[in-house]
Amino acid sequence: MQQNPMAAAVASTIPSLRGMHRRNDNPGTEAELRTALKSLGEAFNEFKKTNDERIEKLSKGQPDPLLEGKLGAIEKKMSELEGFKKTAEEALKKKARPGLSGGGDDETVTEHKTAFDGYLRKGREDGLRELEQKALNLGTGEDGGFGVPEELDRNIIQLERDLSVMRTLANVIQVGSEEYKRLVNVGGAASGWVGETDERTETGTPKLVQIAPFFGEIYANPAITQKALDDIFFDVEGWLAQEVSWEFDEEEGDSFVIGNGNNKPKGYLAYPNSAVTDKAGTRPFGTLQFVTSGAAAALNNPDRLIDLVHSLKRGYRKNAVWVGNGLTLAALRKLKDSEGNYLWRPGLEAGAPGILLGYRYEEDEAMPDIAADSIPLSFGDFKRGYTIADVRGTRVLRDPFTNKPFVHFYTTKRVGGGVMDSKAIKLLKIAA
Repeated sequence: MQQNPMAAAVASTIPSLRGMHRRNDNPGTEAELRTALKSLGEAFNEFKKTNDERIEKLSKGQPDPLLEGKLGAIEKKMSELEGFKKTAEEALKKKARPGLSGGGDDETVTEHKTAFDGYLRKGREDGLRELEQKALNLGTGEDGGFGVPEELDRNIIQLERDLSVMRTLANVIQVGSEEYKRLVNVGGAASGWVGETDERTETGTPKLVQIAPFFGEIYANPAITQKALDDIFFDVEGWLAQEVSWEFDEEEGDSFVIGNGNNKPKGYLAYPNSAVTDKAGTRPFGTLQFVTSGAAAALNNPDRLIDLVHSLKRGYRKNAVWVGNGLTLAALRKLKDSEGNYLWRPGLEAGAPGILLGYRYEEDEAMPDIAADSIPLSFGDFKRGYTIADVRGTRVLRDPFTNKPFVHFYTTKRVGGGVMDSKAIKLLKIAA
């Protein structure tokens, strides 16, 4: 079968995307981004045309496997182009902004960084403990090892933020210990109207609830040869930051969404949920509201998506986003309103995200698939609803003995996460 012009245009862009995964020196140019945007627009038009044809045949009782296959191939290309677009935009942003610095003018910080480099490469510990305590004001970790310099610690966090969906959406803070707590007013103060000379009765006092993230320790154990460490041109700190960030991101990504809070952050889907609305005022604090899909084991009712948007109070909707996985996005792309308009739109300009009902859609593979009684879609202001707390001080223990000739770097960090405002996040629950 002859390849159509849309498929050829899309395919010409994909090699650049694959090249970005292989190297970091040239992760996308403005010309490549423009080509991807043009191809994305063409792919979306072809998607709509093919899906309309599929729907028409289904309405006549004539399912067409060839159309289904073609639609799936177009969806795959659209997802690849959207991924390329997002990565290229981030790469161009990084080129335009200065690199992170760790306050290098400070003599103690510089000495600590130099000493830590010697520890990573050769295992030298001379004076490192004293420099660590002066630079970071941290005690010795229970598992030994050394606290990384502030610049490396910050770079690890920055790389995690670039990789993790929830870290880009939630409120991320750095704390000195796991004693971080927050007081929240959940109401209870009475009020009313009176005349100018009427008696004022005593009002009730507000109810304050103390909440805190759920903390746990996350670890990674990357390895490298001593020969690579002996190469003075090898950026050992950059390598360690990259390796650790990837490993941390894999673990954290799930925990911020579905973590049970047992020695790890508690994901927002692990909190209790209820169909009780905010207006009813009877849903306990810490319980998230859900709206049902309206169809058994399916997400095909556009009206319920509109209900979900408006279940969130107006003040939260200003910064609200959708969060779901790639399979959920595939289902949402096919939905139309009562006038035949598609609810989802790709971002066809640089910096413009894909949107659903006017709000940005973020893909997070930690979200469940569409299935009976599952929660595949959430909507809300995650910066107000969820907090990630990084305990200051990532630690590294050098191990050259366990797996010779490799040197392992057992790296640990304490991190917490939890819902801070249960009215800020809403859920779509698939009917059983």
